[in-house]
Amino acid sequence: MNSPKDSDTPLGPLDADPDRTDFQEIDPDSGVKRGLKTRHLSMMALAGIIGPGLLVGSGGALSNGGPASLIIGFSVIGIVAFSIMQSLGELTTLYPSGGAFTSLADRIVDPAFGVAVGWNYFIIWFAVLANEYNAVTSILAFWSDKVPVWGYFLLLWSAFLGFQFLGVESFGEAEFWLALVKLAGLIAYYIFAIVYASGGIKGVDAIGFRYWHDPGAFVDGFGGVAKVFVFCSTFYAGVESIAVAATETKNPSRAVPLAIRQTFGRIVFVYLGAAFFYGLTCPSNADGLINGSSRALQSPMTIAIQNAGWEGGVHLINGFILVTCVSAINSSIYIASRTILFMAQDRKAPKFLGWTDKRGVPIPAIIFSNAFGALSLLNLSAGASNAYSYIVNLSGVSTFLVWGSISFIHIRFRQAWQAQGYHTDDLPFKALWYPWNAWFGLGANAFLALVQGWTTFAPFNAGNFVDAYILLPLFAIMYLVYKFWNKTRFWRLHEIDLQSGQRRDLEDLKQTTIDGKSRPWWKELWASF
Repeated sequence: MNSPKDSDTPLGPLDADPDRTDFQEIDPDSGVKRGLKTRHLSMMALAGIIGPGLLVGSGGALSNGGPASLIIGFSVIGIVAFSIMQSLGELTTLYPSGGAFTSLADRIVDPAFGVAVGWNYFIIWFAVLANEYNAVTSILAFWSDKVPVWGYFLLLWSAFLGFQFLGVESFGEAEFWLALVKLAGLIAYYIFAIVYASGGIKGVDAIGFRYWHDPGAFVDGFGGVAKVFVFCSTFYAGVESIAVAATETKNPSRAVPLAIRQTFGRIVFVYLGAAFFYGLTCPSNADGLINGSSRALQSPMTIAIQNAGWEGGVHLINGFILVTCVSAINSSIYIASRTILFMAQDRKAPKFLGWTDKRGVPIPAIIFSNAFGALSLLNLSAGASNAYSYIVNLSGVSTFLVWGSISFIHIRFRQAWQAQGYHTDDLPFKALWYPWNAWFGLGANAFLALVQGWTTFAPFNAGNFVDAYILLPLFAIMYLVYKFWNKTRFWRLHEIDLQSGQRRDLEDLKQTTIDGKSRPWWKELWASF
């Protein structure tokens, strides 16, 4: 483990080995290519993980809690997500290389803790991946049932696999443009909602805040609010994924802080905006929110458009959901494959999954991760569909476990940073309101992990109870088994390695000058694209 230098030598993040290979396109530690541009990471942070959960799943939250509960739920979980992203911003800006927070858990806490965090994070993404494959095949079957669902799945599985093999630049470019489409779709719906509510559609009365009075702002009082918390937590899963992508980013010292700062805008514009306009334009007692014949008919967007007089709007929303599914599947394969790649290279997963080709593409990890999409086919069988539901629901509690772990890693990092004589002024990005914000994130996620399954108690449902809480003891079991088998230990503060994983930007700031003069602003803007 590295220790700080003599007191006469300035301490800080650039005290690492001057012979580092910062400017190689292929990361020397993980073998992946540093091909993501600043605009790629920024758009991934802003809209990359917007999926059918926000468009369809929020309908279930609206029907369970009402419009006011939806706003409260998105706001509270949004505050928790903001706290996590501040911690993650400080860690990832300083340590963009080396496997994101799963490897940081290894270095800063305990190798066994890294195992538990890494596998729980992988569980989130294989569950999300199976759900998104199920969603997109359902949409295609809604349009045409001439091809069986398993046929649609095989076609899509092969297409996504082939696309991932193209490399990280193709992934980043696709996510950039898909994110733009998703943002444009949300903006269009917000404009429609304002026009509809104010009576701007010919032949349709102004509804104003009618649905806040009838059927009402709340459904089932506090119980409805609590149910919405569980829904909202799954919609926010993925905000932390930029840490996984940082290793493959060309200029992390610029891209990561920018992406972190966009978190607040995403929470307000995407999540709170959707919560407000859904509650404004769709009644919480609409039958289609629960009993729709397709995923589109379960979306508040579809019900609002049909209530405004356009029955054919279901096809427009189906198309929009299809776009979000394509993006969500693409992102899920990427995040899951990189997570398992980094773990395999740290000997926490089978070794063959840690291999990359000369282009920096982790082929075995991509195939392994995408294979879990086949779990969506369980939904075709009446008996197996219950197992499928249990698998998908695992992502909820896993999110709280991973988020809480990020806060704990941040707390341990700051303690080690101070204990080894470093100063917070040396940090390239400082988290807001430390230590209160980090401790809040840890406490809030621990609390949410414990209460997220409260609806299974009354009436008691054994299957749902196990589904809601099984990962809590499993996290501890993974930690303890790996710890005792490999005889790992909890690192002392002075033993923690604070140097590994740092690097400068591939396109260093020195490149922004020509003959000692700054580049024109328009060249800087063009260079970011």
